[in-house]
This record gives sequence, C-alpha cells and structure tokens, in this order.
Amino acid sequence: MSKKKKEIVEKPYKKPLIKKRKPNRSIAGDIALYLFLVLVALVMVFPIVYAVSSALKPLDELFKFPPRVFAQHPTLDNFSDLFVTMGKSWVSFSRYLFNTVFITFVGTAGHLIIASMGAFVLAKYDFPGNQVFFKIVTVAMMFTGYVTQIPNYLILNKLGWIDTYWAIIIPAFASPMGLFLMKQFMEGLPTSLIEAAHIDGASEWKVFSGIVMPNVKPAWMTLIIFSVQALWNNKASTYIYSEERKTLVYALQQIQGGGIARTGQGAAVLVVVMIVPIIIFIFSESQILETMASSGLKD
Repeated sequence: MSKKKKEIVEKPYKKPLIKKRKPNRSIAGDIALYLFLVLVALVMVFPIVYAVSSALKPLDELFKFPPRVFAQHPTLDNFSDLFVTMGKSWVSFSRYLFNTVFITFVGTAGHLIIASMGAFVLAKYDFPGNQVFFKIVTVAMMFTGYVTQIPNYLILNKLGWIDTYWAIIIPAFASPMGLFLMKQFMEGLPTSLIEAAHIDGASEWKVFSGIVMPNVKPAWMTLIIFSVQALWNNKASTYIYSEERKTLVYALQQIQGGGIARTGQGAAVLVVVMIVPIIIFIFSESQILETMASSGLKD
C-alpha cells in the first residue's frame, strides 16, 4: 500500500461542525420581550385573580372603597352561604348540575362528531354543490344567536322539543363554527396519506377515525373548548321553562340577582360558573401545544 493511500485510510473521520444559529436579538431585546410577555400575562390573569379574591372576601370588605385586590380576612362563608341557599331551592343543586353537565357533554360530543364528519367530506371529496354548501356555512357564521332565535324557536316548537334538553343540544350540533374550523384544518392534511390508507384496504370509517381525527387533534381540541364554554354558560331560559330542567347557570344567576345581601354569594357564583371552562381550557391547551409541536405533515 502506498504512503498516500495509507494516510487516507488512517486519517480519522471528523464530524462536520454545525454552527448554531444565533438569534438576531440582543440581550436587551430579550429582556424587553420577556418583560412585555410578563406584563401581558398579568393583565390577562388579573380578572381571574380579582374574581377569586372577591369570592373570598367577607361582606364588609366587598363594599370597602377604594376596593382592594386581595382579601384581608379570607373566608369561605360566601360559598357555604351559596350552597345553603341552593339547598333551600325547590330543585336540588345536584339536579341543576346534572342538567348542565348532560347538555354540555352531549352537545359537545355531537357537535364534534357531526362537524368532523361533515368537514372531512367537504375537505377531501369533490361532489356537486361542494363549494356552494361551504359558502352557505360561511354565511351562517355571520348571524348571531339573537338573529336566529325566533326561527329556531318556531322549528323546535314544531318538532315538540320546547322545554326539553334537545332544544339546546340539537342546535349545538349544527353550529357552523365547528364545521368551518374542522374543514379549514383538514384541508392541510395530505391527500396522499388518505389515498395510501385506501390502497391498504382501510374503510372510510377507519380512515376517518384512525388517520384523519388523530392528525387534526389541535382543531377538535379547540372546538371542544369553544363548545363547552358556550353550553356551560347557556342559561337556556328561552327554550326550557320547567324548573327541574333548568341549568346551573340560570339558578346561580337568580341567586346573584337577589340584592345587596347576596353580593358575597354573587361573587362566589362567578367563580363557580367560570371554573369549569378554565379547567378544561388548561388541560386542552397543554394537549394542543404537544400535538402541534410533534406533528407537521406536508404533502
């Protein structure tokens, strides 16, 4: 072996150096950015902190001027008084809670399933009237619930669903927001992935449930947040008249409007009403961020 070849063979392999990309911002810029984010976070969290603090204040601190953010003598009397008042109601607290949980769970599940199935067909299949139907859905988003309240009532009354749970659940199924959100997100899903599943012999339901839905998890987790927030805070007083079918929010707001003596209970009501959407948002947000960080399919 020649000397030149021997040097080539014995020469150790060196990994190429990968230069780390340095951020364009200076240290002062980073500090300013973090300070700005902290300021925004404080502004966003302040209403929640103030609401919880108000619920823990005794009655004399609630009327103190100027008002203070934090309670000097925190107490749970407002919550205990709230449950005592609810316990004296003709309908039990557990019944109001069941009504709200049932409407929220069934309405959210149905909305998610129907919106996802409809969005899958609109996003990945071409059929006569595809674009026209989606334009109708887009236009429907322009109308608020106050505009459609009268025609909704007439239709539900004709179907015999007034004063039933379905008067709230069925309209939630047909909310155009969910269909629009899911359709726009599914359009970014690679068509080649669906075609490969069809070649492997997967059925339409298998493609939808096993491939499409896991890959659009950020969209349907966001849809769950919006749907739960809307249904949990729905008083349903327009369509439900029987007291045993009323929602928790309606009952709590009746207590909240009981005058000055119930100001503390009103502060506790606010915390009870907002706690469930906040908890669901916290858990859903972590899953959304994890899914968006670990997925990114491109055609």
